[in-house]
Amino acid sequence: MKILLTGANGYIGMRLLPLLLEQRHEVICAVRDSKRLSVSPKIREKIQVVEIDFLADPDTSKLPKDLDAAYYLIHSMTSSTSDFDEKEELSAKNFNTYLAETNCKQVIYLSGIVNEENLSKHLSSRKKVEDTLYKGRFNLTVLRAAIIVGSGSSSFEIIRDLCEKLPVMITPKWVKTSCQPIAIRNVLQYLSGVLGNEKCYNESFDIGGPDILSYKQMMLLYAKVRELSLTIIDVPVMTPKVSSYWLYFVTSTSYKLALNLVDSMRIEVISKDTRLQKMLQVKPINYMDAIRLAFEKIEQNQVVSSWKDSMVSGRFRKDLNHYIKVPEYGCLKDRQSIKLENPEQALKNIWSIGGKRGWYYANTLWKIRGFLDKVAGGVGLRRGRTHDNELYEGDSLDFWRVLLADKEEKRLLLFAEMKVPGEAWLDWEIDDNNILHQTATFRPRGLWGRLYWFSMLPFHYFIFGGMIRNISSYQPKEKKLLNT
Repeated sequence: MKILLTGANGYIGMRLLPLLLEQRHEVICAVRDSKRLSVSPKIREKIQVVEIDFLADPDTSKLPKDLDAAYYLIHSMTSSTSDFDEKEELSAKNFNTYLAETNCKQVIYLSGIVNEENLSKHLSSRKKVEDTLYKGRFNLTVLRAAIIVGSGSSSFEIIRDLCEKLPVMITPKWVKTSCQPIAIRNVLQYLSGVLGNEKCYNESFDIGGPDILSYKQMMLLYAKVRELSLTIIDVPVMTPKVSSYWLYFVTSTSYKLALNLVDSMRIEVISKDTRLQKMLQVKPINYMDAIRLAFEKIEQNQVVSSWKDSMVSGRFRKDLNHYIKVPEYGCLKDRQSIKLENPEQALKNIWSIGGKRGWYYANTLWKIRGFLDKVAGGVGLRRGRTHDNELYEGDSLDFWRVLLADKEEKRLLLFAEMKVPGEAWLDWEIDDNNILHQTATFRPRGLWGRLYWFSMLPFHYFIFGGMIRNISSYQPKEKKLLNT
């Protein structure tokens, strides 16, 4: 099918795009600025990108006429605290104008659950957009969800920030409001499951997970999954505006988004409709498992497993390389780059790292770190590596696991299996300009995780800097031939 994906640069759009490509759809991404579409060059080769500002006067010549379906994933909550609802309504009207000039049969819209008469401005705007889209010359399918649980979701990232940073919280009364969180994986199942399904034409469905929880319960369960100590004291005196400032200063969200979200958090959002779940036979993922899926390394190991399967079958071998992403949200990073004089030798050096070769700089410190890991019950450095000069996805490499080893793309990605208060990745990539990029990523678990990272910064400065310099310049000694 030929599909128009609006909001392609947003959280849901970025997760939905590779799924649509994997299902062999032809995807047209509509964005305001094509330079800001943050996808890899390989994915960009497989899609068509059109620049459309749905708040501007429509230029219907920009879209092809033979569209089969479209996803409407546009919102304006982060742009304003006062008139974002007017912008969202205008955007929906202009979208209808664009689609009227095409043969599009179905539009799929991800909205918010609306089951109270006294709606927040955000939910009221979502409902108004829904009513506007129903006036379009296409069949509309509306999916209504509450909080989406997944790394990158704005609501989930606020909960993560609060729980990871604050062992003790004084919270406003909206933490007692109930909602029905849903895992991002279930959302994607619904979004793809209704595509082309005529039973879903001109229908609105609530979608939710199996748990109905207050925001306080969600934070406490988050802390339980992440093994964090958390005490919550809720007080009735914190106004919505004060609550918004509180979220703004404590978390990484913008003030505009915080104010609009706080306004919605006072409204109960509970699914009252399970028709679609039964129709598509979707198995709802509970809240705690959804958190685990967002954080546990099993998610990365599943990628490794799919890699091995694809290498056997030959399917998606090149595509999967560009779908592997190191987390961005809530992470601390050390980035190093260096221009290579001999990129071929540098690539060989990367592929020989660890084991007998060592880590190219401060090997004694690496051995001490391995010993301490062993004392703490970890794997230490005793595993070494399977091959001296070759690496394959799934291989153990000292106290790392190989997630990606692609010589053609000149990229090696490792995941740490040592004992650390968080998760860690180490990534090397040589770009087309022969610049080696080395990135150490750490996603801390709670306050101790952050203290661990910052206490290691002096060592990182020398170790990671020395490592990339030596990888770029190391030349193995040639073996001398003995005359006989």
